[in-house]
Amino acid sequence: MPMSRQKPARPSRFWTVAVTVVVAVGVVALLGVTTGLVPLGVSPSAHSRPVTVTPPSAPVTTTVTPRPGQRPRSRLRVVALGDSVTAGSACGCDAFPVVYARLLSHQQHRPVQVENLGVAGLGSAGMLSQLDQTSTARDVAAADVVLVTIGANDFSDHKSDVTQDVCTRPGNGDCVSDELDAMRNRVSAALARIRRLRSGPPGQVLVTGYWNVFEDGKVARQSYSSAGVAATVDLTVRANAELRRAADANGATYVDLLGPFSRSARDITQLLAGDGDHPDARGHQLIARTLLAAGPRPVSSAAGTATTAP
Repeated sequence: MPMSRQKPARPSRFWTVAVTVVVAVGVVALLGVTTGLVPLGVSPSAHSRPVTVTPPSAPVTTTVTPRPGQRPRSRLRVVALGDSVTAGSACGCDAFPVVYARLLSHQQHRPVQVENLGVAGLGSAGMLSQLDQTSTARDVAAADVVLVTIGANDFSDHKSDVTQDVCTRPGNGDCVSDELDAMRNRVSAALARIRRLRSGPPGQVLVTGYWNVFEDGKVARQSYSSAGVAATVDLTVRANAELRRAADANGATYVDLLGPFSRSARDITQLLAGDGDHPDARGHQLIARTLLAAGPRPVSSAAGTATTAP
């Protein structure tokens, strides 16, 4: 009698369920590793740190509260617009808008919220476009104080000409005159737009100059000739003059940084990050203190509530 082919025995329902559960747990664990999600019912380790990733251009919002025991008052809003200096690039520290908000909170005895809208690489044309964005316009409209640091990146295309002292050679003309005029016009247009958006006094828009539109200190001395270093200083003085003109034309307050940076350290290198181009923590603190000293007192809130500074 021929042997009949028998069907293999089916696994019991218990083992089917068990295998399914193991596979499901493995999939969830894999997803947790690749996406950073924590499976439901599983608590993260006490040593794990949740990480929040934000786009480089995302605004940074910080609220500074006054010291305990001070009577609560309405919150002030600060909006900072500008380039990598405003953004705090190369520092790894609190950028000057946050430090300024901290100082302002102490001075005014009230909470201060700061929106840092600084973007590395931004020029005056980019800031004009930024003001067209609904979210930026809304923030500026509600601001009690607006901080503006912009313009250095407008000269990037001529950096080698300036630092090699080519612009001043006979027959080369003025390499940056067109850029200076264009920067002033765009900054003036941006400040006019800010003035139309805001209900607060125009004097509470603070426009900084630069200590140098390119590298300075030890990095500049090692990278450029003495004539090239002098050329960057000359361009900075000219750029600052145009920024002052734009601020004056729109009722804003121009805040000089070249003088404070020159006077506050024996070598400006002591105020700069390792790249020689951006402020370090001490430099950001100096900018914040200079802004606070130049700012209007008292500061009135955008809601129209006047305050008296101590």
